[in-house]
Amino acid sequence: MMGHLLGIAIRHKKRGEMQELASAHVTATSGVADDFRGKPGNRQVTVLSIEDWQSACKEINQTLPWSTRRANLYIEGIDLYNTAGQHLHIGQLVLLITRETDPCKRMQEAHEGLFEALAKQWRGGACCRVIQEGEIATGSQVELINAP
Repeated sequence: MMGHLLGIAIRHKKRGEMQELASAHVTATSGVADDFRGKPGNRQVTVLSIEDWQSACKEINQTLPWSTRRANLYIEGIDLYNTAGQHLHIGQLVLLITRETDPCKRMQEAHEGLFEALAKQWRGGACCRVIQEGEIATGSQVELINAP
């Protein structure tokens, strides 16, 4: 499966504002450009697809910026549903998809019904761990590959 990277975002502290970036260095020690949650682990980098975000927004009859979801990477053309164990390649960067990103109560604070809309079929995105670090930029090609 092939797609593209539409957006990159980080936050520097818990409940901090999301900061969008045009490019970023992603490492196994700090995640996306020193994002607050970028510490090593199974939720080091979060990925959201435009298709799932638009479905959730349509369900609640709202147009919300993708950064409302508080994900690190925003992609198009890749179906993230049930992809745990697969790899996302973005340039030299390789991410292992570890699990679904469960929506949190902040989504309900952002807009009524958003929590429920994101809780269906991985609409909230995927959690990942960095396997191979690399530079990424919006517009980069994204590929979903079965792990070896």
